[in-house]
Amino acid sequence: MSSKIDTQPHGIVAKTFHWSFVVIFAYGIFKQIDSTEQLSDPALLRFEIVFAALFLVLLVVRFAFMKLTRPTALPEDTPPLMKRAARVGHLATYASVGMIAVSGLCIGALYSIGLQEGALMTVTIVIHETSVTASYIMIALHIAAALYHRLMGDGIWSSMVPVWREK
Repeated sequence: MSSKIDTQPHGIVAKTFHWSFVVIFAYGIFKQIDSTEQLSDPALLRFEIVFAALFLVLLVVRFAFMKLTRPTALPEDTPPLMKRAARVGHLATYASVGMIAVSGLCIGALYSIGLQEGALMTVTIVIHETSVTASYIMIALHIAAALYHRLMGDGIWSSMVPVWREK
């Protein structure tokens, strides 16, 4: 791995997408409902469906933007195994976060058509909860990898993070 900083910083749009998702994801986690019975409030049900749909649309737009404009910030001399791990990690993060929204939309749809209980709702809730747990794990790994790159001083940290800049 290169010891010098040879990475170009992400642009303002990429940084805005990244840090906006931190805020939106945190909001979604903190405002989460405690039980599906709360969805009996039509205003809350509507809000949850709109929030999940907008979140999913923004996630897809972010993924497409990053894929088309900057598939990786890793230096060219990054070992192939590390490049593959980074790619798999990013895709797993997108998948787990996306599944939170998809499963949430399914929960909302099932609730709206009167299937508030039963095996289908139970399976959908398990998928939703598993996706949340997986996203926590993937985000923790993402942060750990970012800290690793910061300690390596290879420019990855500074390409996205506005503090504790590399020299």
